[in-house]
Amino acid sequence: MMPNERYRNLTILHSNDLHGNFFSENLDQKLLGGISMLSGYVSKVRAEVPNTLYCVAGDMLQGSLIDSEYKGISTIEIMNMLNPDVASLGNHETDYGLAHLLFLERCANFPIVNANLFIKNPYTRMFDSHKIIEIDGMNVLFIGIITKEVMNNIRLDKVLGTLVDVEEAANEVGQICNAYRGIDIDFTILMTHIGFEDDKRLAALLNPEWGVDLIIGGHSHTILDKPAEVNGILIAQAGVGTVQIGRFDIVVDTDTNSVHTYKWQLVPINSENCPRDVQMEELITKYKKNIDQKYERVLCRFVTQLTHPSRYRETELGNLISDALKGTLGIDIMMLGSGSIRRVKAGPIFTYGNLLEVMPYDDHIVAVKASGAQFRRMMQHVLRDDNVVREEGEFYQFSKGVHIVYNKKTKVIEKMELNDRPIKDDDVITIGLQDYHYKNFKEFFNVSPKELVDGKGTVVTASIQAVLEEFFDNAELPDSEVEGRLVIR
Repeated sequence: MMPNERYRNLTILHSNDLHGNFFSENLDQKLLGGISMLSGYVSKVRAEVPNTLYCVAGDMLQGSLIDSEYKGISTIEIMNMLNPDVASLGNHETDYGLAHLLFLERCANFPIVNANLFIKNPYTRMFDSHKIIEIDGMNVLFIGIITKEVMNNIRLDKVLGTLVDVEEAANEVGQICNAYRGIDIDFTILMTHIGFEDDKRLAALLNPEWGVDLIIGGHSHTILDKPAEVNGILIAQAGVGTVQIGRFDIVVDTDTNSVHTYKWQLVPINSENCPRDVQMEELITKYKKNIDQKYERVLCRFVTQLTHPSRYRETELGNLISDALKGTLGIDIMMLGSGSIRRVKAGPIFTYGNLLEVMPYDDHIVAVKASGAQFRRMMQHVLRDDNVVREEGEFYQFSKGVHIVYNKKTKVIEKMELNDRPIKDDDVITIGLQDYHYKNFKEFFNVSPKELVDGKGTVVTASIQAVLEEFFDNAELPDSEVEGRLVIR
């Protein structure tokens, strides 16, 4: 390479956690988000800016009726039209099962990389660990990483394994980077789906000699004002869905194979920035028409629109759904996984399709019996800093009658009541959990299921969606409000 060609421009567009978020929403009389304008923006930048690459860091699937009705096939067809240069796996790519994941990968016309999801015996990687893209004389290396902490669904499959933690993931990155020392890799990007805090931990563990320049992350849905920088590595994420896209404009020093200068921005996906992709809209409309008749049946009308703006605090929708399950299943407390509620608002007209959009995961409900002392231990773990400060772990919505007050500074549960009565250590409480949370009980609650009063759980319904459909179909103007069931001081 000639000396005057030392510095090269590289533009990286990045998304994560799209979750089948295909449609624009009207906000303040302006359309925001949607796959059509996202596609329009990507196409516009590709046409205007040489050396542009677009990558998606996990969780393309799950979260919309179109995705769940076609088990991700529709999403892969839409992603094929969006045409990312490379994508990596997220935890929700496994929701339809191992065999179906491999089928979806065959349907994808773009590379999907992952370095550490493997079949145990014989040891076989399920996906290509990396992708090298040549652009303007530069070799850009992409590596996909996901860790066991966010793979609780497939961890239950004894055939599969992942590297255990970020330390082992860091070693895997080092092995891949070292394997390509014979090739002049000008720029190295990790595409992770492990959460922003673990991205920073991972960056701190990487040997600078491995040459990692950039981490494009996902999973924690983090919105940033600017990228973090740890150990000389830039770390960015683009929130969730299609309402924004991350953009790096980088000058690469091809002598040192590093970032010379960069500019990063989080670009709103709106009509001011993004043209529409009419062909993409035609494809999505085709899918939408196919499912509308099936899902447009009205179940009920709420008193008013209810919201779920955050999974890390009590919400109106969380209260309504947990109350519905508690009242139907005859348990003392329903602990509903906040992350299973996939819409930020619903109502006042509430259709069967709305129900499946709000609660797309049709899980079992398992009832367990815990002592008051065990419940306190469970809550102390749920309210650890990972959740209440960094907002990265599993969190819960509680049914009516629960009143818990937690002091974030002292890390003490100051009050724990059920139906206006303090919960005593020797009380026995029946708690309802989704099967996903029951199967990961030890990790999510720091209590072994064998320690529980009954030593096991009992399935009280095989379909959370069926219970909620029956409840809302017979409900008269249901309503809910935030009332201080869980207070974090």
